[in-house]
Amino acid sequence: MTHRYTFAQQPLANPGAIVSSEGSKYRFTVLADGLLRYEYALDAQFEDRASVLAVNRQLPVPEFRAKETSTSLEIITSRLHLTYDKQAFSSSGLSVAVKGKFWAHSSAWRYGDENDTLGGTARTLDEVDGRTDMGQGICSRKGFASIDDSTSMLFDGKGWLATRREGDRVDGYLFAYGHDYRAAVKSLYALSGPQPLLPRWALGNWWSRYHAYDEAEFLQLMESFKSRGIPLSVAVLDMDWHVVNDPRIFAAGVTGWTGYSWNKHLFPNPEAFLKKLHDYDVKTSLNVHPADGIHSFEDLYKEVAAQLGHDTSHNDPIQFDITNQEFLEAYFDVLHRRLESQGVDLWWVDWQQGQHSRIPGIDPLWVLNHFHFLDSAYNDKRPLTFSRYAGPGSHRYPIGFSGDTHITWDSLAFQPEFTNTASNIGYAWWSHDIGGHMHGATDNELLIRWVQYGAFSPILRLHSSNSPWNPKEPWNLGREEERILTKFLRLRHRLLPYLYTMNARAARDHLPLCQPMYWEYPEHDEAYRVPSQYLYGSELIVAPITTPRGKESSLGQVLVWFPPARHVDIFDGTVYDGNRSLWVARPLDGYPVFSREGSIIPLDAAEAPDNGCKDPAALELIVVVGADGSFELLEDEGTGATLNEVEFSSTLFTFAQSEGKLTISPRKGGAAPPRLQTPSHRGYTIRFPGFSFAEEIHFLVNSTAHEVHPLRTDAGLIVKLGSHAIDDELVLSIGANPQLDVVSPNSRIMAFLRQAQMSLDLKDKIWKIISKDTAASVKSGELVALGLREETLNAVLEGLLAVA
Repeated sequence: MTHRYTFAQQPLANPGAIVSSEGSKYRFTVLADGLLRYEYALDAQFEDRASVLAVNRQLPVPEFRAKETSTSLEIITSRLHLTYDKQAFSSSGLSVAVKGKFWAHSSAWRYGDENDTLGGTARTLDEVDGRTDMGQGICSRKGFASIDDSTSMLFDGKGWLATRREGDRVDGYLFAYGHDYRAAVKSLYALSGPQPLLPRWALGNWWSRYHAYDEAEFLQLMESFKSRGIPLSVAVLDMDWHVVNDPRIFAAGVTGWTGYSWNKHLFPNPEAFLKKLHDYDVKTSLNVHPADGIHSFEDLYKEVAAQLGHDTSHNDPIQFDITNQEFLEAYFDVLHRRLESQGVDLWWVDWQQGQHSRIPGIDPLWVLNHFHFLDSAYNDKRPLTFSRYAGPGSHRYPIGFSGDTHITWDSLAFQPEFTNTASNIGYAWWSHDIGGHMHGATDNELLIRWVQYGAFSPILRLHSSNSPWNPKEPWNLGREEERILTKFLRLRHRLLPYLYTMNARAARDHLPLCQPMYWEYPEHDEAYRVPSQYLYGSELIVAPITTPRGKESSLGQVLVWFPPARHVDIFDGTVYDGNRSLWVARPLDGYPVFSREGSIIPLDAAEAPDNGCKDPAALELIVVVGADGSFELLEDEGTGATLNEVEFSSTLFTFAQSEGKLTISPRKGGAAPPRLQTPSHRGYTIRFPGFSFAEEIHFLVNSTAHEVHPLRTDAGLIVKLGSHAIDDELVLSIGANPQLDVVSPNSRIMAFLRQAQMSLDLKDKIWKIISKDTAASVKSGELVALGLREETLNAVLEGLLAVA
């Protein structure tokens, strides 16, 4: 199984990057202008094998200078200046000055310094209620961060496991990129391998629940989603797919968590069941807890035993030992391959048994993640696994399962920040239990806000415990809750053209999907004060609402920092001036998602997309006027295991502000018939949020004029272009230098006051102030003087101050 032991690795550094004297106990490798490897070994034996962190040290040699005397060494690049006394590493003898601007912070790293970074991520959120330690990343306001790689797992050059040499050794990596956080993370990807390209179906809605479904109940669930127009792409079966409560399990004295034999009482014909799921155009994932090994009651026990030469005369169990290569091969080639041949698409590796294996220093989670991912490329599939985070380098094995969280507002409030900071260690594809897993209380508002966040998170996977009081099916809630949940679950699939392009960008350009605001604006203090707000791909800013609605305002609120440039709410068209902080308020069916001037966001135009995440037959383009913009839509046919094997097609959308002209260029590249799956014709609807009026509109198809009829709405202008060949050039002109609307705030404030649950006399006082012909600053002062509740004051000030 060469695919299982073959992965991209070039662990030997270019000799020109190495600074070391013959027989010396130190070695430095200049891997990039801001990335330095530092090693110390008393026996002068250094490590050249790949580690789980460092699989590619053969990088282009950056320009640098080395200055050496008998007692000192200096290494100088464009980003750093190392000074070393040629003795055992110490804080006084080894230091690196980082070049750049660092406010009031020190910009000198000394060996042994504790990292002071902006956070990384954690192995799991199991049992977490609120915050947890996010570990260390490689982004720091001090300008530097280090990773100690002295004890991590190695590979032996043939794709198998290896351990470190004995003795005290130092093997570390210093990232010295100042506030260029994207460059720091790109250097991590260069060293550790890139994010892989996810299959398109992974980006849709996942359904998961810890519940002992039977075949009829699960298929009825799929039909209920389909009949209500709520799309799905992945169906996850938790542990009860296999035998759990069985006398043979009790007799063996095990828990029943581990299992590889279908529960035939629930699923009498697994192959037929999985085929029916595929007929619904959803992929299937099975949960596996492998720690208890393979017991005699398993269907495949004798077959695994025969492959391993295991004595079955006493029905002794085959112990789990993922560090044994023969066991690993039987684990995949017998257990997993048999189930995959029945129709299983994805494994949920639910490892909860700690970091110890039969080989000291080797974490079994690393082994499971690494080989599950490589093995999933069997039959030239695009590899994918679903498991917990094991440490730096884990970004190579998406998707991450963050664990079983509590159903509380505190848990929801932490997840956006947790997801954002994971990008600081390159880990981009977290999948959370959307809606929470256990404990907590019934709170439909909390569930809605969690699903809204899920729609704008890396992976949307609804999940819950087996409690009958914790439904996630929209139709099992109230009518209003069902309407809102349906709206956002459909929206997730409508976002697929944008999300898949961001997925391709993540793999190609080494850019995580969710990025903290300070990645783009590192010199703005405000960017660090909104840890839950984030850049969602190249075009969107999301500010999750993670607290309950106010009783008086009936609105959820969040403090938003708007970066320089005007931004518009993509849903309701509200325009906001940039470079300022402002509380924004939204009703239960609203969510704060913004785009700057010049943004272009492609959506599936279907109101209720089908299952399966297909390329849409029609697109809706959200175009924010006010600046030039462009967006390259990337699509492919789903074949190719790695980025280099994929044949992408691209469609370029450009907006020229001075001319007010949107151009949709002909599709380029991609597979040819019969593999071509992208529609030969595609419909387009253009939506201009925050822009409501155009004096003249002209539409050309290959330079020939066509008539269109714009629709003016409260949220902006909508223009339907009809369906055209993907090889056509479409040009829509809305007039020179169009600008976002600056409208009176009175109508918004009036609408708020009408629904606010508060004194009518107080509403009169507020409206009297708003109606005055005075400056907004004067009105703000008078509103503050009224002593309003904070939630009410914030809602009124948002309408008053959104645009100066």
